[in-house]
Parts: sequence; structure tokens; C-alpha cells
Amino acid sequence: MKIALDPHMHRHLPLDQLCRKAAELGFDHIELSPRDDFLPWWVRPRAHKERIVEFKKALKDHGVKLASLLPMYRWASPHEDERQAAVRYWKEAIRIAVEMDCDTMNSEFGRGPSPDRGHRSSCCGGMHTHEHSEAAWWRSIEELVPVFEKEGVTLNMEPHPEDWCETLHPAIDMLKTIGSDNVKFLYCAPHTFYFGDDMAKMIRDAGPLINHVHVADTYNHKASSGLRYIVNPPGAKVTIHQHMDMYQGEIDWDVFFSSLAEVGFDGIVTACVFGWEERADASGKFMRGEIQKYVDKYWKRGDAEVSPPPYDRGMKP
Repeated sequence: MKIALDPHMHRHLPLDQLCRKAAELGFDHIELSPRDDFLPWWVRPRAHKERIVEFKKALKDHGVKLASLLPMYRWASPHEDERQAAVRYWKEAIRIAVEMDCDTMNSEFGRGPSPDRGHRSSCCGGMHTHEHSEAAWWRSIEELVPVFEKEGVTLNMEPHPEDWCETLHPAIDMLKTIGSDNVKFLYCAPHTFYFGDDMAKMIRDAGPLINHVHVADTYNHKASSGLRYIVNPPGAKVTIHQHMDMYQGEIDWDVFFSSLAEVGFDGIVTACVFGWEERADASGKFMRGEIQKYVDKYWKRGDAEVSPPPYDRGMKP
């Protein structure tokens, strides 16, 4: 099992300092999310040859490995020019992963076209429907899966709030339909309450397809008669969730980790907190320690079990 840091809150650091920071926080793996000097959001990778060499050296110097690369491209855009550009960027990103000796990538199903080419607030924008975006995504997948298989790179996919696919069971069905050992599922804990209410059952339903998890806390937006969040104007179509430190939301972490252990999970566990850049170091250290406690408890049965701290939504590291 790999315990990784999503360093989004440290993205201002140069790559060599980022590797040092991850090691200082106790991580020996990084899940590199989009950043302007490597894999920026939506556009062609900026990871030129010299930067790749420098990044690999920094990882080695600080004893850190690259668990996964996370690109975000418009591969589900119904606009064919955007979709084709996204496929080209994906192929370049896969090549970069291979150069980085990284055998895993992860991404989301996608939000459709660029919002600049839409005329209303929805996942797919303008006159396009979810079906248009799904059809575009399938065209992209049919072209890219053979590349993942040829290069020996695994793609872990997550449904995301506001995507054309934002719930668990359709995502699982589609990934199984692809039928490739190189395409797996990423369960993102902060998205749990968009997936459903029975987290243990959902993890069992995904079962061995789960190859990657994101760990951060969130509130149940459906709770308290739908008034956990108050949105103005009432009835506005919004998708809200958080990526908070553990115990600051409503995820039951014993259920989460014990259910993963029961289905034989042995993949990537990423600390994926975004909410407090002003205390990013404290958050990273806290998350690293708490994840390890649950790994020790549910995956190292032969050792003395380590009890997690009491469940307290007001708790702060």
C-alpha cells in the first residue's frame, strides 16, 4: 500500500522543494495533481525534458516516489476540436508518466466543454446534454485505453460532483464495461454523500475494482432536511463538498477503512485536503499520522491494534 500526498496546497513550491516538503511531512509518495509547470489544467503538458530530469533527481534525492499523476483534460467535450486536443494531451501525459517511471494515473470523467463555449450553468454547458458528453468520453476512452495497455500504465477513474457522471454505480458499470485490467476505480471519500448513504455497501459493490482512494472529510449535504448548507437563492442548482482534515466532517473513518480492508484493497491512499492553505504543513502531518493509524489497525492484524482518536467534528490538528 502507498500513502501519498496530494500537494495542491504546496503547489507554489518548485518541484525540488515540493519533494523535500513531502518528505518533511512524513510522506514517501506524491500524487501529483495539476500544476502550471508540469501538467496544467486543461492545456498541453509543460513537462519538458529538462524539467522531467530535475524532478526525477529531486524525488530520488529526498527518498520520495511518484505514486500517480493526475491530468485534467476536456476528453468528454462534445466539441470535437476540444476532445481531440484532450486526447493528444493525454497521450503526451502518458508518455511523461512512463519517463517518470510512474505506472499509475488518475482523473475524473469530466465536465464537458470549456465553460466559455456554454451558455448555462450545468455540467455540459450550452445546448449539450450529459449524453453528448458521455458519447465524447467513450470516443476518447476507445482511443486511449490501448495506449494505457501498451505502456503498462493504470488509469484510476473517479466520478466527481458536477461531472457528467458524478455517482458511483454508473461509474463502476462503465469501467467494468471497458473490461481492461489497466482501468480501475478511485473512491474519493469527500464525494461519499453524492454516491449514496451506505458507504460500506458502496465499497463492497466496487470491491476489487478500487485501486486508489482519496482521504479527506466532508459534511453530508443532504442532512438536516437539506439544510446542512444554506444556498441563496433557495433551490439553486449547486454541487458543494469539502476536502477537510479527518474528523472535521461526517465520514465514519472506521467504516471507510474497515470496508476497504474487507474487499482486499491494497492500492494508493492519498491525503487529499484542500481547505486550509494557511496551515498546509500541519494538515499534511496530521493526515499522514491518522491514515497510518487506520492502516495499522485494519491491515496489520498481527500487530497491536492502534485505536484512532475519538470521532469529533470540532477536532483540529
